Amino acid sequence: MTDDLYRDVILDHFRRPRNHGTLPTPDVAVQGVNPLCGDSLELMFTVRNGKIDDIKMTGNGCSISQSSASMMTEALKGKALGESEGLAKAFKKMMLENGSAAELPEDLEELSALEGVQKYPVRVKCALLAWNTLLQGLEEWKGKTK
Repeated sequence: MTDDLYRDVILDHFRRPRNHGTLPTPDVAVQGVNPLCGDSLELMFTVRNGKIDDIKMTGNGCSISQSSASMMTEALKGKALGESEGLAKAFKKMMLENGSAAELPEDLEELSALEGVQKYPVRVKCALLAWNTLLQGLEEWKGKTK
């Protein structure tokens, strides 16, 4: 039953990705690619008062990479940049260290649907594509503001 619910969450985000599209004048635009499978993602966001004001994504790939990106954009909109970085690290820790979804911050609750991906090491890179791209974008932002 739980597996069916998780599968439904992943497929819903894949079929109807949230925050899909482009921003006319993003403060940061970064691209990520998973060379193992060819999944790609372009992530763009605007920053206002130290927070992610708006965030959009476009990309091509499997249901895991695209739904993870969709869920990520929902979780991060309106969050402070430091908090966004912390959420990314928490999700990566769960995926890479076989952590429990129960340990995820409440803001990432929906991403618990991806916990089962841990069983498939090749697919973990799919789930992390958006998050690694986000971290790259946050680093780019830090470089711009120094």
